[in-house]
Amino acid sequence: MDEHRTSNPILSSSNRLKLGLFGLNVSNGCSMVEDPATLNVTWDESKRIAQTADRLGFEAIIPVARWKGMGGKVNFNHRNFETFTWAAGLSAVTEYSSIFATFHVPTVHPVRAAKEVATIDHISGGRFGLNIVAGWNYKEIAMFGLEQREHDERYDYSDDWIEMCKALWTREEPFDYDGPFLQSPQLYSQPKPVQRPWPALMSAGNSARGQEFAAQHTDVNFVVAQNIAKAGEIAARGRALAKDKFGRKMQVFGQAYVVCRETEKEAQDYIREAVEKRGDWEGVRNLLDVLIPNSKSALGDGWEAMAANLIAGYGAIPLVGTKEQVVEGLVKFADAGLDGLTLSWIDYDAGLAQLESEILPLMRQAGLRE
Repeated sequence: MDEHRTSNPILSSSNRLKLGLFGLNVSNGCSMVEDPATLNVTWDESKRIAQTADRLGFEAIIPVARWKGMGGKVNFNHRNFETFTWAAGLSAVTEYSSIFATFHVPTVHPVRAAKEVATIDHISGGRFGLNIVAGWNYKEIAMFGLEQREHDERYDYSDDWIEMCKALWTREEPFDYDGPFLQSPQLYSQPKPVQRPWPALMSAGNSARGQEFAAQHTDVNFVVAQNIAKAGEIAARGRALAKDKFGRKMQVFGQAYVVCRETEKEAQDYIREAVEKRGDWEGVRNLLDVLIPNSKSALGDGWEAMAANLIAGYGAIPLVGTKEQVVEGLVKFADAGLDGLTLSWIDYDAGLAQLESEILPLMRQAGLRE
């Protein structure tokens, strides 16, 4: 690994299972549930929770790119912080975790993005990361006066987009850029990022074309899968693609939501009641109406399973049970070949407190964390 990238823990951590905090910047976080303890999206809240994750050694803090909500009774994610400016702020008040910005490629020109990325990388001391989303939500893309491209063409455009950024991050003298979608004269950008040749790159490509984009360009890809075994299979294929076709190494992260109680029954009863009685079934229908035609991620067998999974944890795999059962699940993720895992809760403050006092000690005993 390049010596100038070792300051970014998502790339340099030696923990067997790395941890990411997901969805901190959007209302309701990753659960479409009516609950007063869920995220409200204030700066004090973001700072408090991010600093807790930072202190606990989370390798990454990763936001969701969102511009409007999903309607329904909670209007899922309708209140949200823009992720570049949010990441800049958190970079100034944290010390260890890699702080990511997540964004939709069509909404930011590479010249601007390259400069913003370099700026935040300096603020963070080389801990910034960029999560690249090709853009699946046509309703949000339309807000920018843009027409949604066909699925695979979104990634073709993203290839061109990131190639321009890479050139801006590495070339010292002014240059012309002439790509299949983007053409610009006399490009120039200083300062360069702290991380060389560029900051950590991430995506969540799960379609065949999305996997190829991740394998070619990113350091980390997220997998969306119905269970841990399938997540491991997708991870193995993605790593092999990166190595065999592009000669690169790529990490693969999974996603999980956590409900931990004294007994398995308490945990199962809690999440069942949350989904069935307090879940936003109207909002999840709106979400699936956009997601299914525009994304090729499999979140469950049939509409009901997908809807329940999205309400509980935005498509993540459940870790529901006692603290021992939660850690058993975490071990299974590592055994399946996942490099790391993003976590979410309905109540992030309570979840992180429980993680610190009950789950992290067992993770260390299990050899997952140092």
